[in-house]
Amino acid sequence: MTMVGRRVKVLQFLSRQRHSKKYILVHCTHGHNRTGFMIIHYLMRTQPMHVSEALQIFSQARPPGIYKQDYIEALYMFYHESPENIVCPSTPEWKRSSDLDLNGEAAQDDDDDDEGDTAARLPVQEHTDNKILTNDDILGDAIPIDQQDAMRHLCYQMLDLTATGRGSAQFPGSHPVSLNRDNLQLLRQRYYYATWKADGTRYMMFITNTGCYLIDRNFCFRRVQMRFPLKNPAEGFHSGTLIDGEMIIDKIPDAGLKRRYLAYDLVALNHHSVIKLPFSERWKLLEEEVVRPRNNERKQFEFESKGHPVYRYDMEPFSVRRKDFWFLSTVAKLLKEFIPRLSHEADGLIFQGWDDPYIPRTHEGLLKWKYPSMNSVDFLFEIGSENRQLLFLFERGKKKLMDGARVSFADRIARAQQLQHRQRWC
Repeated sequence: MTMVGRRVKVLQFLSRQRHSKKYILVHCTHGHNRTGFMIIHYLMRTQPMHVSEALQIFSQARPPGIYKQDYIEALYMFYHESPENIVCPSTPEWKRSSDLDLNGEAAQDDDDDDEGDTAARLPVQEHTDNKILTNDDILGDAIPIDQQDAMRHLCYQMLDLTATGRGSAQFPGSHPVSLNRDNLQLLRQRYYYATWKADGTRYMMFITNTGCYLIDRNFCFRRVQMRFPLKNPAEGFHSGTLIDGEMIIDKIPDAGLKRRYLAYDLVALNHHSVIKLPFSERWKLLEEEVVRPRNNERKQFEFESKGHPVYRYDMEPFSVRRKDFWFLSTVAKLLKEFIPRLSHEADGLIFQGWDDPYIPRTHEGLLKWKYPSMNSVDFLFEIGSENRQLLFLFERGKKKLMDGARVSFADRIARAQQLQHRQRWC
């Protein structure tokens, strides 16, 4: 089992404990490295501190603390810190390679588990240099199911939704409808702004005091190591902030591929739901309360640290920026000049009501237009009784059987791959 897997198991165990007067004993047969590694992760996720402070706390409670360089470096890298000097305690006297077991042979170090290089098994920051990035890449670490259920419930509360049965597992994000002859008049009747439709991956982002979580279209949560300071840095970090946006991959000249999260809406700000505010105010709050404080702190760290920042924003798995919106009068310029110059793919336009509240799920007033060459129709393919092939289209949230329609596969392998693709689990 990998170190990430072990951490997930530990978090599952911790989250199931409901009796505060009980204690949890974390034991390692030889040494303190794995024990300290897990405990320091716990400290970092439950209390605001630097890795060096967490290392010191553990070493004081369990001298000499973590004494293997690989574990210490992995912790600094995971939490995006880059100290000038990493001081690794010497191996304690009782833990020497000359130690003998009952058979008179050198005792095996359980901290290494005899599985090869320790560093290769420790979780580290994803390096994107010279690496092919795709929109299908799975980002972040899985979290325990009970923790995910609790976060789903919180998101539903912020969106003023009631979780009933299977509904509690449905992605709650606002979803646009296609621009057509019936809703075209909305652009004349209401105040709309326009933005480009990025060809990326839809994610909501939930920022808590235990970390930052990406929420995909399957309503599954995965933790990513990110930093979101409050507008006043002295007050700490965001907790209970829910954002809507999309992940894109920028092609940067001479720098390769870089992930970027385009945040375009704000659902909740530090446990306060803002869905009833007009979009214009939510969009403004998104910049002032979330994006700008990050940018300001990053610039401050880079200026004050002179090459040795306490926190390395450049080590995060992706950057964050607010997506821009413009007057409808700029649509022609968007199509002819702006979109062709983008560093990532775009397949159309989004029209956002300037005064609209945030509407969960299908929003009839949120409109999308796609290039004809990129237009597509979503359908559901099912195999019924007696291997009958059924093809459905969705109309206003309901399945409509396309009687007589058939799906053909090139061969059995392709068919199996298509069916397997539908089985997407959290």
